[in-house]
Amino acid sequence: MPDNNGEKARRNESIQKLWSMMKDIKVAMLTTAMKDGTLRSRPMMSQNVEFDGDLWFFTGKSTPKVNEIESSSQVNVSYANPKDNAFISLSGPVEFVEDRGIMQTFWNPEFEAWFPKGLKDPNLLLLKVHIEQAEYWDIPEGKMVGMFGFIKALATGDKPADVGENKKLVEKKGTLRPARATVRSTRRTTTKKPRKRVRSRR
Repeated sequence: MPDNNGEKARRNESIQKLWSMMKDIKVAMLTTAMKDGTLRSRPMMSQNVEFDGDLWFFTGKSTPKVNEIESSSQVNVSYANPKDNAFISLSGPVEFVEDRGIMQTFWNPEFEAWFPKGLKDPNLLLLKVHIEQAEYWDIPEGKMVGMFGFIKALATGDKPADVGENKKLVEKKGTLRPARATVRSTRRTTTKKPRKRVRSRR
């Protein structure tokens, strides 16, 4: 009989590990697919909320990434912290959120550099990435040889002896979640289709 409690505990531990690695990284790379299949990446400002299976990013409705997501909702989000030799790759579908109440939860005055009108900007859009798969590498601190070996392993497919910790999390039934829900800093939307826009309630 499978040890479900043990599996849940290990999964929770991995998700907490992800958050501990991500929380101090302010900028992520968001990768989308263009209509011709070409992959395109750009830096995105991370929201300072505890990771519970979703990632949130502000963007403009008129940006090319929105058209790319409408064509293919699957994206990749990557984080890198070379100082601590930590690297994270997450992927899943995107949902567009236009509810101003939800936006208020994540809004930071720093964003006015990109959106001078603030939350009143009609071009403002919130991307909600439902993480379905996550993988991280935690390389031993201060070992440049390990870093070289890690890069070599990516190129050759081999795993050097001192490559550090690598874990992959896959949620077969949908969004990656902890076994026990953490306290959320925002309410969830109820849309079922990942690309459906959540309109503001007025």
